[in-house]
Amino acid sequence: MNILHIDSSPRPKSHSRELSAAIVKKLLQVAPDASIKRRDLGADPLPHATADYADTLSSPATLAAPLKGALVLAETLIREVEAADVIVIGTPMHNFTIPSVLKAWIDQVLRVGRTMESTPAGKVGVLPDRPVFIGVASGGVFTGDRANQPDFLTPYLTLALNSIGLKTLQFLPLQATAFIEEGQAPLASEKVIDAIDLTVVRELRDVAA
Repeated sequence: MNILHIDSSPRPKSHSRELSAAIVKKLLQVAPDASIKRRDLGADPLPHATADYADTLSSPATLAAPLKGALVLAETLIREVEAADVIVIGTPMHNFTIPSVLKAWIDQVLRVGRTMESTPAGKVGVLPDRPVFIGVASGGVFTGDRANQPDFLTPYLTLALNSIGLKTLQFLPLQATAFIEEGQAPLASEKVIDAIDLTVVRELRDVAA
C-alpha cells in the first residue's frame, strides 16, 4: 500500500501536522508495510501558477500543444496522486478555508483532459477513487453544536477532490486549538483519531495481500 502524506501548515510543530502524523500512524497499524510519499507544502511551498501554465490551460488548442515545460510540475504532482492507494492531508483552517499553499497544489492537480473532463453537466473526475483522510486544525469552532464561524474549507475541498474522482473522504476536525492547554494537544488529537473509519483501508490491504 502506498500513502501520499501532504502537510500544508507553515509551522513545523502545528496541530494539523501532529494530526496528519497521527492519521498516518493509525493507517500503519492496519498496513505496517505501507510506503509513504511525503509532500510538505508548508516547508517546501509550490510556486503559484505561472503564465505558461495558465496559457496552456486556457483553451483546448493550447492544451493539445502545451508550452514546453508548462505541465512538468503538474504532471509530477498528479502522478503522486495516481501512485497513492491512500491520501492523508493535514491542513490548518486559514481565514475560514485552506491555506494558499494547498490551493497551489490543487491548481496543479485539477486539470481538464488529465484528471477531469468538462461536460455539459459539469466537471467529471477521471482518476480512480481512493480513501482521502483530511485532518483539519482550527483555532475556532466551525462544525458541531458549538460552531461559531463559517466553514468554506470542507465544501471547497470536497468539491475539488470530487471533481477529479476522489470521493471517499473523511474529514477529521481538531477544533478550538487556540484554547487547548499546553500538553493537552496529543489527547485532543487522540479523540479525533478514534473517529477514523478504517474499513476501506482494511479492504485495500486485503486485496493487495
